[in-house]
Order: sequence, then C-alpha cells, then structure tokens
Amino acid sequence: MTTTPTVPATPAEALRGLCAGRVHLPGDPGYDAARTPWNLAVDQRPAAVAIPHSAEEVAEVVRAAVAAGLRVAPQSTGHGAGPLGEVALDDVVIVRLSELTGVTVDPGARTARVVGGTLWHDVVAAAAPHGLTAMHGSAGDVAVAGYALSGGLSFYGRTHGVAANSIRSVEVVTADGSLVRASASEQPELFWALRGGGGNLGVVVALEIDLLPYADVYAGMLLWPRDRAPEVVRAWAAWTDGVPESVTTSLRVMSFPPLPELPPFLSGRQLVVVDGAVLEGDERAAELLAPLRALEPEMDTFARIPATGLVAVHMDPPGPVPAVSDHAVLASLPEEAISAYLAEIGPGTTTSLMFAELRHLGGALGRPVPDGGAISHVDGAYALYCVAPAPSPEVAALGRADAVAMCAALEPWTTGGRLVTFTDGAVDISTGFGENWDRLRRARADVDPTRVFVANHGV
Repeated sequence: MTTTPTVPATPAEALRGLCAGRVHLPGDPGYDAARTPWNLAVDQRPAAVAIPHSAEEVAEVVRAAVAAGLRVAPQSTGHGAGPLGEVALDDVVIVRLSELTGVTVDPGARTARVVGGTLWHDVVAAAAPHGLTAMHGSAGDVAVAGYALSGGLSFYGRTHGVAANSIRSVEVVTADGSLVRASASEQPELFWALRGGGGNLGVVVALEIDLLPYADVYAGMLLWPRDRAPEVVRAWAAWTDGVPESVTTSLRVMSFPPLPELPPFLSGRQLVVVDGAVLEGDERAAELLAPLRALEPEMDTFARIPATGLVAVHMDPPGPVPAVSDHAVLASLPEEAISAYLAEIGPGTTTSLMFAELRHLGGALGRPVPDGGAISHVDGAYALYCVAPAPSPEVAALGRADAVAMCAALEPWTTGGRLVTFTDGAVDISTGFGENWDRLRRARADVDPTRVFVANHGV
C-alpha cells in the first residue's frame, strides 16, 4: 500500500516547525503582532514571519525558504519598512531579528560585537562603563544593523563620518544558507557592498564596530516658539556656515498635538528646536554656541552630559508610531531656500507636518573614505527630513502630500541624491549610491544571483 505525501496548503507551511515554532503564518494568533513594523502606518503582509534566536536558525529559515520557492526579507525593528508595505509580499518570509540580540565590548580594542537585531541603546549602555560610546543615530530604539549598513547619520558625524565607516566586519547568512564573515581581508567585495547594500545581500546576524572614546559629551537643545522661526532659521544657517567639524546639529520647526503624555513645554505647541552635540571642552562649546544663545531661547539644555544621554536629546518617539515622510539633500541653504522653507512651515502657515528638519552635514560626513563601502560619505551640506503623523489613510495622504510639497519647494537647492536611512518610500534608490550603484548591483548579482533577498530598498 502506498500513501500520497501531504502537500502543504501554502509554500510557507514548510517553515512552520522552524525556530522552535516561532514561525507565524497568516491566520496564526501571533502573525499580526509579528508582521507589524515600528512604523505603524506600514501594512506589510508576508507569507510568513520567522523569529530566530541564533545564526543557525537564520540559516535554516533561509534554506527552507529557498527550497519552498520563497524569498527572504531581513528586518529588525522595521523603522524603514515603508517600501515593503507598498509591494506584494505573498512569496516573502520576513526574518525578524528582534529576539536575536546581544553586545560584547572589547574595551582594549575599542570595539563591540553586536548581534542581529540589537538596538543602539543597548550598545551605548554596554560601552558606557568603559568610557566609550558608539556612532548611534538620534533614537536609541533603532537597530544597529539596519542603520549602520544604510550609512547612518550621527550627532558625532561631522567629526567621525557616517556610521558605516565604523564597521570592521559583518557576519551574514547568504542565499545558500551559508554563514559568511566579511571584512577588509575576508570577502572584501561583499564587505564593501554590505556597507550600504545591507539586506540586499543576506541576513546580517552580527557586526563588529568601532567605538568612540567619549564618556561624556556637551549636548542638548535650544527651543523657541515658532513665531521666532524666521530669525532662528536664518541665524542657524549663518552659524552652521562657519562652525568647526566638532559641531553637529539639526534644526526643526515642530508642531505637537495637545496630548497629556507630552511634557508641558511640548504639548499643543509649535516650536523651533536646535539640538545636537559639540565635541569640545565646556568653555569652547559655550563660545561656539554663544551666537544661538544670544537669541534668548525659551529653553537651553546644552550642557556636559553622559554619552548615554545623547540618544534622548533629539526627542524621538519612545515607541512605535504611524508616520509618513519625505526627504532631500541640499547643496546649500541660501536666503532664497530659507524663504521657501519658511513659506511651507513658518509662522502663519498651515501644515500637517509634525516637523521639518534641517540637519547639518559636511565635515567628515562629506569626505569619501578610501577603504569605505558602498556608502562612505554624503555629498551635500544639509539633509531635509519631513515627517507627518499618519493615524489613518486619509491623514497619511495629507501628510505625504505636505512632505512632498516641502521637498518640492526646496528642489532648486537639492543635489539630486538621497540618504538611504532617511528614505521610507518606494523610490529610485540609485541616487543614494551615486557612482557606486553599478558596482553594488554587480556585487549583489554575485552573492545572490536568484534574488532571494528582499530589502526595503532593492538593489
């Protein structure tokens, strides 16, 4: 007597027993929670979500997915998941690395080995007892891998460059399920491509990164009501034109709803905020900040703080939120550009944007690194980043339109390039890589010829 093998109802059924049962398919009780990214406005509906606890489990999932004819999308927090919510994922397994975490600090070498989906605030906390810190972004709950492998802008950036340059080695599961170590001496072309191409080339299960020798830093924010925006924006633009590379700041015109969970100085208010870090001694930092302090801000928190406190200075949301955004890179910020910016978000204007940020680039951020990767620098003087809340599709559409309008208003002063870390929509991402685009595409074809991997920004 012969029996007919049971055919899985869907290809993803072949993965169900992996990761000790931590594979969720549509209809499973844990599927909706597992598929939801940090940006709650993104509705990604994959064939399955796998939550590995080891590199070996990652490799098993990749091999099983390929055998079942499925593709694989690496994801940690889902901060930049926007593009995945705009395409069909019915043949894609999201490998969520949020439970594959850990940090090991080598204080002598001034490095850290960071596992899988580890968040920046855990790395900063682990480095602090040794008088060290890392090139984190403006939010501590962003995963190290997605941020650093996409370039990564830090308040240490004008001194130390993009975060991708701090990566010493990468451990990655490739399309055949192999665990590969890439560094300057091992798989050098893959190492080059990963530092920019990230999830297009495999599932990154660990990074070794350089740490910075800062136990504390002079950092904080200056705050004014929005009706001071014309004066403050012009003063900040002139100030940034002359500050040394030790200073990295941003300026935002911000609008907050009247929510009880917000502190009184934010709730229901429209503001102008300048924040960032000055990598100088206290006296020199105060001297550099004097022109802005002369504008008599309502609040001034700039002071010497532990390096661990820098992740909170930018006041990013402490948890997942629904949002839409757009951005551009500016070559300069002349008076005409400032006027265009203020016409969209200055006093008396009506907009759905929660903020429109101008982040100062230049310095080490703008210098190519000879042994860097696919993203080793940023061509441009300022980054424009616009974000609007998106609690419903209708509100999201309005917010997206206002973000696009702001970028369009400043288009005459843009470089035409993009920052991969600030791009959260399905766009032509080739402009984020400049002359490295063709080389990156070749590297991707070499390591993943059948295009197993699906990244938020496809190469």
